[in-house]
Amino acid sequence: MLYAPESYWKASAEERTKRCNGCGTKGLGGWLVPDTLYGLNITEACNIHDWMYAKGKVIADKDSADRAFLNNMLRIIEAESSAWFKSIRKRRAWAYYLAVKQFGGAAFWSEKNKPEEMG
Repeated sequence: MLYAPESYWKASAEERTKRCNGCGTKGLGGWLVPDTLYGLNITEACNIHDWMYAKGKVIADKDSADRAFLNNMLRIIEAESSAWFKSIRKRRAWAYYLAVKQFGGAAFWSEKNKPEEMG
């Protein structure tokens, strides 16, 4: 079972579609980042991460979303990988995690502050 806020599990498919787009950013970025780790589908982990970013309000929420993303990828790997694939998939999961930890700030803060609220 993957970790996600209760609001994610209770959301309708339509609500999830509005906020979640799998791995990568919306638009071209989504095409560049695969939703798989060497053939293993991690879309649900990415969607939960998107949801948590959309709902988050402070930097601690971003950090929590990033850790949940890694945890969920590792859970998927453990449940659905043979021993040989586990190690290379875990390395790729860590690369995804480090990418969002380091470069996900813009995506997290996107649409949080209205232009009229900015000084």
